[in-house]
Amino acid sequence: MELPSASQRLVEWAASHGLDLDVGVFPEGTKTAADAAAAVGCDVAAIVKSLVFVVDDEPVVALVPGDRRLDLAKLAVAADGVAARRASLDEVRQATGYAAGGTPPFGHGLRVFADPSLARHNPVWAAGGTPTTVFPISIEDLRRASGAVWAEICE
Repeated sequence: MELPSASQRLVEWAASHGLDLDVGVFPEGTKTAADAAAAVGCDVAAIVKSLVFVVDDEPVVALVPGDRRLDLAKLAVAADGVAARRASLDEVRQATGYAAGGTPPFGHGLRVFADPSLARHNPVWAAGGTPTTVFPISIEDLRRASGAVWAEICE
């Protein structure tokens, strides 16, 4: 099955950064962590939720395991900001170039923050640019490609 254009764009970005992504297409959808875990047959904690938030006036991406919830106050502190809020669907697409539910952990140019509890699983699975695509990635490659600041940002 041919990859959607957003996924192809992500694969090209990754290749230009020395990373070979194996993006899979799941027509039934992988928009939620539970959907993605069911599609690939892994624990929901092995799913990387790439969530877009606005800290003060800056859009950022928070990488959180599928079984955890982000803590807005902790994210604001990690980003050296005062307040954080979830980005709207339009803000997600405008800031990242990807739709909510398909936002990858890298390839968008935003600052990224990752919770250390992601490392409970290796590899982990992340959104591949659309709500129907995901890919496996080692924690080390996720660290390198995302350039994330690793901080406790979950509840």
